[in-house]
Amino acid sequence: MESLGENIKIDLHLHTYYSDGIYSPEQLILKVKQAGISTIAITDHDIVDGIDEAVEFGKQHGIEVIPGVEISAEHKTKETHVLAYFIDHKNEELLEYLKNFRKERIIRARKIVTKLNEMNIPITFDEVLSKAKGSSQNGMSTSIGRPHIAMALVDGNYVNNYFDAFNKYIGDDKPAYVKKPNISVTEAVKLINKSRGLSFIAHPGRSLRNSNGIYELIEAGIDGIEIIHPSHTEYDTAFYQDLTSQYFLLESGGSDFHGGRINDDSLLGHYFINEQKIVAMKNRLFVL
Repeated sequence: MESLGENIKIDLHLHTYYSDGIYSPEQLILKVKQAGISTIAITDHDIVDGIDEAVEFGKQHGIEVIPGVEISAEHKTKETHVLAYFIDHKNEELLEYLKNFRKERIIRARKIVTKLNEMNIPITFDEVLSKAKGSSQNGMSTSIGRPHIAMALVDGNYVNNYFDAFNKYIGDDKPAYVKKPNISVTEAVKLINKSRGLSFIAHPGRSLRNSNGIYELIEAGIDGIEIIHPSHTEYDTAFYQDLTSQYFLLESGGSDFHGGRINDDSLLGHYFINEQKIVAMKNRLFVL
């Protein structure tokens, strides 16, 4: 899906194996180059460890890499992700928060594994950890999440496929589900502001469709909305574009690319924004 018919492709929603993607930063750079994308943002879940690698390889291959992160937050008990762009990914307060939250992710993953074990599904946490390719022995150099548990369930032949794992066991409100201890969207926005970045509500059509939540999040001080996303219908895209125009917000978009494990290879190069959107972001940063 293309915005305004521009030829330049910019994808601001990509994941590496430092969270739940399957590719290293270098592999991802090569794939986006092949897809004709000129500018990307690395937006791993609750971790920024892949950014420096991506920037380095991006320079080698003529790809601009914008430092980003996708922060797990919630609004009125509903999980709501916040994308951050142009952050200072060396900011100490941001790094400390992300480190502590990854510890909570590990605790949560262990609880999910325990629930599965109680259901006579004998996977181990080490098996889950082995699915996080960017991970060290203690799991702290990657962001452990349900996708890694889903992969362990698939490999153990306990489910038919990745989506089956969520539908049967670990999806929201399923038997082995454990809620993440997320911060509020307002707190996430403040954290992003302190790291001198811009905050965007991620894929609102997925979680905020048919609700007033998006208006409350605008009041919370977000800078923009992710307009282009594979989960958005044409109606969603038009609706959120109207909102950004009405409230003088910025527009973002991307493929939310993780890799072949969830059959999203075909998305790369097809969901993007144009250069005008990036210029608007940089102008906003200059004003700030």
